[in-house]
Amino acid sequence: MPSTDLARAIRTVPDFPKPGILFRDISPLLEDAALFRETIDLLAEECAAHHPSKIVGIDARGFIFGAALSYKLGLGFVPVRKKGKLPSLTISHSYDLEYGSAELEIHSDSICAGEAVIVVDDLLATGGTAGAVLKLLNQVGAKVLLALFVVELSDLGGRASLAPCEVRSLISF
Repeated sequence: MPSTDLARAIRTVPDFPKPGILFRDISPLLEDAALFRETIDLLAEECAAHHPSKIVGIDARGFIFGAALSYKLGLGFVPVRKKGKLPSLTISHSYDLEYGSAELEIHSDSICAGEAVIVVDDLLATGGTAGAVLKLLNQVGAKVLLALFVVELSDLGGRASLAPCEVRSLISF
């Protein structure tokens, strides 16, 4: 269970990036060495029963948590990036956003068919991006054990949109 300090470290910024939005800023958590270490330790505890071979981080803040978690667990790290950011042969998945569309890519040789992975990101909101990552991982034949988030905005329904994938988060607003 996260400390109350961890939840208090998430700064709420009203009207960012547009009026009516309450942005949950993880910067204070990252800036505090003890809280960042606690976050990685808690994420590692969530992974303990699953035994993945790799951690998949979602562009861009998922790289921060995913890479640190990979290091702690002694696992490989696989970035899922926005289109055009990976230098080698990729596969991609396009998906719709609230106002437009986006495309994510993964190196085609980064995960073998049947390989067990855990997806990590900083925030679960509506689940659109994480859902696209799950579909992309399905394309490469990965076995997704868990989708793991630091913060979840539970009122936005992201958890349900990722079903049947198991979803865990450290903090829920």
